[in-house]
Amino acid sequence: MTTTSRTLAVLAASALAGGAIFTGQATATEGQAPSYTEFKASTFQDLDRKFIVNGDEPVNSDGALRQFYDALVAPQETHEDGLIVNTVSGRDDKWSATQALNLTYCVSSKFGADYSRVVSAMTAGVGQWEAATSKVNFTHVTAQDGNCTTRNTSVLFSVEPTKTTQYIARAFFPSTPKSGRNVLVNARSLYSSGSWTPSNIMAHELGHTLGFRHEHTRPEAGTCFEDNNWRPLTAYDSASIMHYPQCNGSSDDLSMTESDRVGVRALYGS
Repeated sequence: MTTTSRTLAVLAASALAGGAIFTGQATATEGQAPSYTEFKASTFQDLDRKFIVNGDEPVNSDGALRQFYDALVAPQETHEDGLIVNTVSGRDDKWSATQALNLTYCVSSKFGADYSRVVSAMTAGVGQWEAATSKVNFTHVTAQDGNCTTRNTSVLFSVEPTKTTQYIARAFFPSTPKSGRNVLVNARSLYSSGSWTPSNIMAHELGHTLGFRHEHTRPEAGTCFEDNNWRPLTAYDSASIMHYPQCNGSSDDLSMTESDRVGVRALYGS
């Protein structure tokens, strides 16, 4: 696939969020990538002013969005394989061994009537990663649920309700500053997404919090290319929990595979 084709593919993919599709689409002359102005205008901006790219990944500022855009339109290096970890300046974007065993979070009481269901989905989601390796441990600090925001320094991250219906959920990477470390969840969509179970959706988002990128940015997927800021951990897996089914994925329920389990053990230990 040419650089231009891959760029156009990711610009279209940036309109996909968890199972929802943004109404805005980047406009461009056929065979030509849209300008940055066109791309920015078509990119969904959440109520906290963060731009949402690649379906569920927040970008904090106009400058960061421009860097994201520039990385897409620049010539791209091709990688060959892997369940993939995000990289920052060439280094793996992961938690330290000590922090990985103490991934504390709260679940906001502002979920109201949906609070218990979101707690259950989170418990099931973290359980999938914890079952894969003993080197990762999430802890729900229930005492902080009444003050569950990114400003709460008693937890590593917060789980909060969205104020939009544009996506099911969004997450963050380990390198994200504390002010951006939240998992936002549309509880109604979480429990009405067909074959995408709440447990699998949350496990997908929690995969991002561990540092994992979308598997469909692999050239093997043939679509939904994002960028090359990642390092391979395993062979390409079209059924990965980190692979959107609508991006030529081979799984329709976003379930975790053995390759995913091998990948998390490769990054954090077994």
